[in-house]
Amino acid sequence: MTATPTTPPAEGCIDTQVLDHVLLIGINRPAKRNGWTPPMFKQLAEAYTRLDDDPNLRVGVLHAFGDHFTAGLDLPAVTEYMKRGEKAIPAGMVEPHDFGLPDYRRRTKPMVVAVKGICFTVGIELMLGADIVVAADNCRFSQMEVQRGIMATGGATLRMAERAGVGNAMLHLLTADEFDSAEAYRLNFVQKVVPAGQELDAALAIAQRIAAQAPLAVVATRLNVIKAVEQGPLAAVSEFIETQKRLSNSEDAAEGVRSFIERRPARFSGR
Repeated sequence: MTATPTTPPAEGCIDTQVLDHVLLIGINRPAKRNGWTPPMFKQLAEAYTRLDDDPNLRVGVLHAFGDHFTAGLDLPAVTEYMKRGEKAIPAGMVEPHDFGLPDYRRRTKPMVVAVKGICFTVGIELMLGADIVVAADNCRFSQMEVQRGIMATGGATLRMAERAGVGNAMLHLLTADEFDSAEAYRLNFVQKVVPAGQELDAALAIAQRIAAQAPLAVVATRLNVIKAVEQGPLAAVSEFIETQKRLSNSEDAAEGVRSFIERRPARFSGR
């Protein structure tokens, strides 16, 4: 598909588009290789919050306009925020990096990301903070904060080691080197690599497949996986019985049984 962007202001913007139960979230500052500014971070959080709060929306797809996902932070625009220790995202919203910062909400619904071209710093951290990543085969990745005298604080120091092991994380975090889609796939940073130009269609197909499943069960499953990763298997197992009891008493579970008996696709309502 081809998402249609608005004409962005100089500082960039985040465009959204609804396709049935999927919220497309587009990074829109192609003239600057989608370099991130404070207004863009705020608007991204607004889009993630909208996804969680709208009962009609079941899955998000983060993508970018232009040839590149993002060249990373627009340092002149964000340096003063970093010096003051401030975030551009207002408290109380869903924080897109999703690592549980105080005063911010955590996302509950799934997020699929389509990356292409240059995907530096915050781009890697946003995709690692999502659930499923589709990469074009022309991607160039780099976590280059140490090259700029700062540290990656959007989750790379947590999730690179979690996905790829400490040695592989150190290799890319400490050298600020550039690596390609094949290496990102090897390290479990991305789940699919497709020919350039097909990444958004592939991500949308995954999102639509997720959106066709029972929404309450999807959210519960996602959150249980996250709990297992962050708090350990026992914490996740301790929720099994109560979660299954709650889901089994839902309208969607009843619809799941009916569709099985009637040999037809289920029509889930999220209740």
